[in-house]
Amino acid sequence: MVRGARQSQQPRSRLAPRLSGTVEKPPRKRKSRTEFTLKETMSSGGAEDDIPQGERKTVTDFCYLLDKSKQLFNGLRDLPQYGQKQWQSYFGRTFDVYTKLWKFQQQHRQVLDNRYGLKRWQIGEIASKIGQLYYHYYLRTSETSYLNEAFSFYSAIRQRSYYSQVNKEDRPELVVKKLRYYARFIVVCLLLNKMDVVKDLVKELSDEIEDYTHRFNTEDQVEWNLVLQEVAAFIEADPVMVLNDDNTIVITSNRLAETGAPLLEQGMIVGQLSLADALIIGNCNNQVKFSELTVDMFRMLQALEREPMNLASQMNKPGIQEPADKPTRRENPHKYLLYKPTFSQLYTFLAASFKELPANSVLLIYLSATGVFPTGRSDGEGPYDFGGVLTNSNRDIINGDAIHKRNQSHKEMHCLHPGDLYPFTRKPLFIVVDSSNSVAYKNFTNLFGQPLVCLLSPTAYPKALQACVEACGKSVKNIFEKSTVILPSY
Repeated sequence: MVRGARQSQQPRSRLAPRLSGTVEKPPRKRKSRTEFTLKETMSSGGAEDDIPQGERKTVTDFCYLLDKSKQLFNGLRDLPQYGQKQWQSYFGRTFDVYTKLWKFQQQHRQVLDNRYGLKRWQIGEIASKIGQLYYHYYLRTSETSYLNEAFSFYSAIRQRSYYSQVNKEDRPELVVKKLRYYARFIVVCLLLNKMDVVKDLVKELSDEIEDYTHRFNTEDQVEWNLVLQEVAAFIEADPVMVLNDDNTIVITSNRLAETGAPLLEQGMIVGQLSLADALIIGNCNNQVKFSELTVDMFRMLQALEREPMNLASQMNKPGIQEPADKPTRRENPHKYLLYKPTFSQLYTFLAASFKELPANSVLLIYLSATGVFPTGRSDGEGPYDFGGVLTNSNRDIINGDAIHKRNQSHKEMHCLHPGDLYPFTRKPLFIVVDSSNSVAYKNFTNLFGQPLVCLLSPTAYPKALQACVEACGKSVKNIFEKSTVILPSY
């Protein structure tokens, strides 16, 4: 998931190659971090010379795997956020190291407890990192089965109370790790529509935050309370709950079930075009959100996915399965989730999706954003004369209103105008505009004759609702055969 203008420059990974071609002077040899940790931990368990060689090697191997896993995990932040191939080899190496680390600590737990002093919160941290890997693999691939894998590890942390002893240590940074684990677990449960688990986690998180702020005089108390407020508002807004005939509450899902696919109309041809890539953009002011995921983005991303399948790992015995080895892989459309992106970020990701779009495929652009209206009268009716939707910026904000330091005769710079999307109509395009100014896209022009659909929100363009019903009632195939169709979303 990509954050907008507030995103800061990430530090360079220690694994990143040097770009300089000069030969550097070899540094003075120092003891490695593994050797230092080994000497420190073993000396606390007795005379270092009395430790058997096999146990010494076990601790050495564990320290090496632990240090290597941290290096690889920290390097994930330096991977390009767009593009579908550059990251796969690095993710594969990271999964491989964490697989070895997780199995190693299981096989040698007693030696590590006695000689290394392995604590339960350290095991929980490893499991939490594995859960994060699966979650980010879901974001990269859109394969919902990886959410189940993330849930498996997060759930094991809670069931086995790996973080239960953290509160007894006078280290606020460890408590923050625990709080972040809860926040990540809640996101995964929300995406899996496990609302009962979400409510239990929110209550536990609230208690943990209260204890944390009571014990430590920290500056992030307001931020954690805001996290609670956001998730409470998110739960209230979504998902939709309905009553069965026996008055039991059922959580409805927007995902496509294996048996719930709509039937094809008579005469429709399968395989002409398929949805391969999607940009889901959320940039509405004062919208309900949690963890950079607005309600609109949450509903749309699920509408583009199939229901997750249960894979080999069991909830009470989590074990790592590398994503490359997953059986019966099902292709969901690849998605980019952009929360309040700047114009340059949006255009970068859009260009990457356009470049990698396969043949006979469609690119979906979902715009849920605040409308930007023209500030002055315009004599023209071009694609930049009616405004568009807002993109993020670094402008000053006073009382919620942006300060416009420009001539009103100029076009809004931090705005996605309809004309900005014209170059991408060289390939099949499906645009959904959910905005107070979606009417700006009503005259969207198809310049290159490729299949094009543009759906506008009904609040801004209600007169087109009947046209949408009639068009969809005839045949979806007929919509794609037309050069341009302006329809409302409903």
